[in-house]
Amino acid sequence: MGSEMCIRDRIMRALITGASSGMGRDMARVLSCMGWELFLVARRADKLLEIKQELGDKTVCIRCDISKEEECRKLYEVLKDKEIDMVINNAGFGYCGEFVSSTLENDLEMIDTNVRAVHILTKLFLKDFVSKNSGRILNVASIAGFMPGPMMATYYATKNYVTSLSRAVSYELKEMGSAVTVTAFCPGPVNTEFNQVAGVSFATASIESKTAARMAITDALNGKRVSIPTFKMKLVRFGARLVPDCLLLKICSNIQQKKIN
Repeated sequence: MGSEMCIRDRIMRALITGASSGMGRDMARVLSCMGWELFLVARRADKLLEIKQELGDKTVCIRCDISKEEECRKLYEVLKDKEIDMVINNAGFGYCGEFVSSTLENDLEMIDTNVRAVHILTKLFLKDFVSKNSGRILNVASIAGFMPGPMMATYYATKNYVTSLSRAVSYELKEMGSAVTVTAFCPGPVNTEFNQVAGVSFATASIESKTAARMAITDALNGKRVSIPTFKMKLVRFGARLVPDCLLLKICSNIQQKKIN
C-alpha cells in the first residue's frame, strides 16, 4: 500500500461520508494511520469533533446532510480543487418492517441517503478522476445488494442499486483503459450502530467494524470491483444465484423476521 500513499510526491486525500461512527470512522482511522489527509462528512458535529481530536491536524470535518441534493453539490464545490484521491460513500441507514408499515418520508430519506447521494458524489468526482486518470471510489453496499429483502424491502433495494451501479461503472472504466477504479464493498452483518437505527439485532454473527474497514480500504486501493468479507458471505452470494426466487424470498424473509427486536 505504500506506493498508493503518495502520488506526485504529495499526501493522499480521501473524502469519507458517514464518518462520525461505525465503518466510516474506522476507515478514517485506517487511512489516517497510512498518512492520508481526510475530509470527514457527517451530520453530527459533536461526533466529528471527537474523531478530529483523535486523528489530528490532517483531518478536516464538514457537517453536511448528504440526503439533500444541494448539500451534496455544495460538498463537491468545496472539495473539487482539493485533489481528492479517494471518495468513500459510506453513509446509509436501514429500516426493518413491512413495506406498508414504514412511512413514505422514511423510505424517501433512505433512498436519498443510500442511493441519490452515492450517485451524485460518484458522478461528480468520477468525472474529475477520469480527466486526470487517477482515483478510487469505494461505495459501501451490502451482501443485501445481491438479493431481495422482504421486511427490509427499501433498504435491500437501495443496496442493489449501489452494487449494480458500482459494478457497471467499474466495467466501463476498465473498457476505457482508465486507471480509475470503483469498488462495491458488500459485507454481511457488521458490528456498528446500524442495528439501533434499523431496530434489529443480527440473526447471524457480525464482524467487527475495524476488520471490515481494513478489508474495504485494502480492496479499494487494489482496484477490486466487488469486495465481500468472510468466506460465509461469499457462499451466501454464490448460493443466492442457485436458489429459486420463491425459495430465496422465503429464506430472506425468515432471516429478517429473526432480526426484529
